[in-house]
Amino acid sequence: MDSVPDTPEKEKIWHGDQNTNAGEIQLRAGDLSMIFESGSLRYISAGENELIRMIYAAVRDKDWMTINPLIEDEKIRKNKRSFTITFRCLYQSGTMAFSADYTIEGKQDNTLILTMEGKTLTKFEKNRIGFCVLHPIEGCSGKNCVIEHTDESSEESFFPEEISPHQVFRDIKSMRWLLGGVSCKLDFEGDIFETEDQRNWTDGSYKTYSTPLSLAHPVTLEKGVKIFQRVSFQAEGSFSIAEKYEEHTIIKVKPEETFRLPDIGVCQSSRKSPPLKTETSIIRSLRFDHYRVDLHLFEDSWQTKADKAANESIDYGFPIELALFFDDNMLIQIADFVKWYSHKKSAISRILLYHKTQPATPDYLPSKVIPTIRNVMPEVKITTGTNANFAELNRNRPGDTENENICYSIHPQEHASDNKTLVENLRAQEYTVRSAMTLANKKGITVSPVTLQRRFNANISFIEIPWTGKEIPPQIDSRMMSLFGACWTVGSLKYLSEAGANSITYYETFGERGLFQGERDPAWTSQFPSYRGMIFPVYHVFKYLLGIKNYYGIKCTSSKPLIIDCLALSDGRQAKLTLTNFTSKDQPVALDCFSGLFRIRSLNSSSFSTAVTDYRWNGIDTEKISKPQNIFSIEPYSVNFIEGWLKH
Repeated sequence: MDSVPDTPEKEKIWHGDQNTNAGEIQLRAGDLSMIFESGSLRYISAGENELIRMIYAAVRDKDWMTINPLIEDEKIRKNKRSFTITFRCLYQSGTMAFSADYTIEGKQDNTLILTMEGKTLTKFEKNRIGFCVLHPIEGCSGKNCVIEHTDESSEESFFPEEISPHQVFRDIKSMRWLLGGVSCKLDFEGDIFETEDQRNWTDGSYKTYSTPLSLAHPVTLEKGVKIFQRVSFQAEGSFSIAEKYEEHTIIKVKPEETFRLPDIGVCQSSRKSPPLKTETSIIRSLRFDHYRVDLHLFEDSWQTKADKAANESIDYGFPIELALFFDDNMLIQIADFVKWYSHKKSAISRILLYHKTQPATPDYLPSKVIPTIRNVMPEVKITTGTNANFAELNRNRPGDTENENICYSIHPQEHASDNKTLVENLRAQEYTVRSAMTLANKKGITVSPVTLQRRFNANISFIEIPWTGKEIPPQIDSRMMSLFGACWTVGSLKYLSEAGANSITYYETFGERGLFQGERDPAWTSQFPSYRGMIFPVYHVFKYLLGIKNYYGIKCTSSKPLIIDCLALSDGRQAKLTLTNFTSKDQPVALDCFSGLFRIRSLNSSSFSTAVTDYRWNGIDTEKISKPQNIFSIEPYSVNFIEGWLKH
């Protein structure tokens, strides 16, 4: 197919002891380009046409927890139009131990072959071991796909536009689809594969994976079991080449496409001690629309927590978003709650109704408790849905129970945790809102809460179980205190707001899961290196945006949204942009939205030390002036607050 000679690129060979896992390596297989990073192939593309988002191997235990491997003996032989990679992965967790040798070949004829030869080192239970292929939503949505089954039969299907609650394709031996003039083909060996819509967990992809979920799991593997898999990918057809590659990112706004900024709230801190006066003052300085508090009405101590929350709500100046959790004694529990409310008379903006053991609110629950609530709170908005991922709402679709809103929560780490994946998955939050609207029958969409790390494993429970271990709780992610965490939050706000969410609740007030550390020393300094009084960068994101709540949103696009993205607000004359750099490198940017000079204030590595010590920081000491035609550079992992006169 390819007549271009494949000359060695100075016969470059990297070894594992040269720390290749820390970076990314550009590769070509014929006319295909891609990145190799940490054992995975990413962004497999033909010209500007992304064909596959990622191919990687996953090992998941009996609770669906992903086991991160130790990569050893990595060797990469790279030519200009081909490559060969070999490495070994050791997967260990508790009593689980599995080793696998991998070979990845990229050939001149636009072919990729990935092979896994693994062996169990102990006896353990697993839910999945094998290759996963991620298909990009933007390229594949709505496209036809021909599936060849293991019995040699074929069927024509398509990648769904709305989020599919169940498997998209089943019993896959091979699959063929056309994407931008390129014919794509995947062949699978060693197991039966199927495809799911990962937007259910706010992943920006469809995933083709091994071992059908219809089979019993977990499966016990004895020591010494060998596992073999091979995935082959081939592309043929028209390979578009960009006429001109722009090094810089272009940001454009569309003033005619407007949206209302949702109500934005914050959750009660999971720290057991009550907020101190200084902490209360810092939270009060923000202008949140509500304050989420979870009450487990099946527990004897719920009234103590409710009293505490009511007092905090008054001190903060925010009404409560109240999440009520029931068991089957719901009539007694709602009567007790109404009695408490009649005495306390707290300001409550919204009530979320959940059942302790159900993935989503069963219709019989609101039908029993809503009339009682309406008798004492006729104006309160009532919401039903799930305390877990959109998947649970999509698979347990609500009926009409006189609720005003439906709800679900979001976290970006159901399947992977690296920064690139978290950024890739941001736009999937938009897809969940749009699909939720089709379920809601004109009701509002409440997203509560949004967290960086998942609060609980929805494969085991639908409520958060108090942590009793001495090590750092799994709900805590050190990126919460980082510039990257602030950048990710801007992206989340952008896509949920532009999609039309009515209300969003984020994070916690203070503590390691909050907007600032608070007046308590951190308990896990080696994994979460904050300090008493530290203000996390994400705090300043909310301070800025909540300070201009009278502005409305305008649609904003980025030519490279996985590198630079932007949330834009306006009052009709001025535009105020919150621009983020998701990468570890300086990035050039051009803004196509201002009619004259604009000013930039940056929260970056230079201003970090000042911003994290002062909740009143406004960035004026970093201010720079730029012209509309200028291409300017923004620092790694920076949040840039930009203001100027809007161009119409």
